[in-house]
Amino acid sequence: MTTDMRHAIVDVLETADAVAMRMAELFIRTVKEKAEGKARIALSGGSTPKKLFTILARPDMAGQVDWSRVELFYGDERYVAEGHADSNHASARELLLSRVSIPAGQVHPMPTATTAAEDAARYQGTLQKSYGATELEPGRPLFDLVMLGLGTDGHTASLFPGEPVLDEKTAWVGVAAPSTAPHERLTLTYPAIASSALVVFLVTGENKVPMLARLRQGDGSIPSGRIVSEGKILILADRAAAGELS
Repeated sequence: MTTDMRHAIVDVLETADAVAMRMAELFIRTVKEKAEGKARIALSGGSTPKKLFTILARPDMAGQVDWSRVELFYGDERYVAEGHADSNHASARELLLSRVSIPAGQVHPMPTATTAAEDAARYQGTLQKSYGATELEPGRPLFDLVMLGLGTDGHTASLFPGEPVLDEKTAWVGVAAPSTAPHERLTLTYPAIASSALVVFLVTGENKVPMLARLRQGDGSIPSGRIVSEGKILILADRAAAGELS
């Protein structure tokens, strides 16, 4: 059964640090509960994921993960050179990946070496190879866990308001060039995100209060409000972001 934002579970925690810790616990549980094969997880960028990466890199937390059973992808990436300060992968590599024993071949950064369109197609090929099929199949999620953020304009991943990628129905990876944010970007599309067992929104800070309210209502006029999952959707928010809704 498909879950939309109106039926998301909301968990309000005291602080952004508490949100990051709960996300770390979900990450560990996702890997432990994966019955067969590797747990496919899509990481997010942003300040709260940085806190998450720092937590997961701690020996007491990293030791709870069988990293040989983890396959990491990204929800989006800025189209910048490898190692650029704005790169989501560079951040994850510095804070987490360089500190745990995950095999290099099981980490899949979004490529940014040719053109955005070509690299989007390349990344879709990477996803298809891991999935073992070129078409998404109901009941067989592409991702065990997808992490998402929420922008003050209602965007999530790099699904920005007004971008043509919002209308993509078949491709798993698309291109965005938002006028309100720097850099061209690669992003997972709605179909790819929907093929998930669990989607988790990480929402922190009082500047997110208006958009979080609209997200919880499933407001389809904002990109994040159109997210669905064939599994569950969970919103982890701190009290500052939840506002009066907490």
